[in-house]
Amino acid sequence: MEVTHNPRLMATELSNLWVNYMNDSMVSCGLQYFKATSSDPDVLKLIEFALQITQNHLIAIKEIFTEESYPIPVGFGDQDVNLKAPPLYSDVFMLMYIFNMASYGLFAYGMALATAARADVLAYFEDSLQTTIELNRRVTEIALNKGVYSRGPYIDIPETAEFVYDKDFLGGLFADKRPLIAPEISNLVYNIRRNAIGKALIIGFSQTAEEDRVKKYFLRGRDLSQKQIDIFSNFLDEEYLTAPIQWDSEVTASTVSPFSDKLMMYHISALIASAIGQYGVSMSVSPRSDLAAMYVRQSAEVALYAEDGAKLMIERGWMEKPPQAIDREQLVHS
Repeated sequence: MEVTHNPRLMATELSNLWVNYMNDSMVSCGLQYFKATSSDPDVLKLIEFALQITQNHLIAIKEIFTEESYPIPVGFGDQDVNLKAPPLYSDVFMLMYIFNMASYGLFAYGMALATAARADVLAYFEDSLQTTIELNRRVTEIALNKGVYSRGPYIDIPETAEFVYDKDFLGGLFADKRPLIAPEISNLVYNIRRNAIGKALIIGFSQTAEEDRVKKYFLRGRDLSQKQIDIFSNFLDEEYLTAPIQWDSEVTASTVSPFSDKLMMYHISALIASAIGQYGVSMSVSPRSDLAAMYVRQSAEVALYAEDGAKLMIERGWMEKPPQAIDREQLVHS
């Protein structure tokens, strides 16, 4: 059916495009720095592929916004990255960072695609999803070939399909705990991996931040990440299941900042937002009540950390305002 009108961008489409632009302008800075400091030919080739994806995204979103006469976000650029800074992270970390970035992209683009309707927006997110699938395939293959892919734990295969008849299956807060089921294990492993990458990233940020308050905020985030890794790992340890490895040793001793404090603060805020969403997903597939309660507590602690970060960014004038609805009450009383 031919479309005979040019619909405006819905709030969901506008929001997803705006966030995508902000995130890709940030990631583009990081990838440019990785490209300047990488010494592994395989990793460098992957970085160049990922960088091309982000730059294509920025061009495409600019075109859509220009057609809508919507202001292009400031985002991040040359002023936020120092390509002459010495290596802060190893090639192994760069590889795992891109692995985590691809995982986030698969989730984000899938959600954006599900809430889009306009033809050009649908086409953009379809292409974004396809290129991210390819990025995920490449980074996984390289990680496996280099022996740095951290596999999750294995569980035995049951002899037959089974049903649950005991309500104790939901217990765990005060009652005896049943063994973890596969979806619970999967989410614990995924959350450990995400926190491990985030912790290594923020260790580097804490070493190189210029402002003292920003540095202290990053140190707090480092400790919070380790605390959550320990909590998640403890659930696996109780079942004699192996937790994913951490990447702290992949951060160098450099204290020369490759990124502006503004970019680093935004990066951590984006990771926090993603973590809160993931904890909600994890809670929804974890029937054991002690796990659900744990995710509620961790979400609350992360949300408090996020709020303090937002206040700091607002004080510094670093928070760019997302698309916002019209304040009708203000119009009435103006």
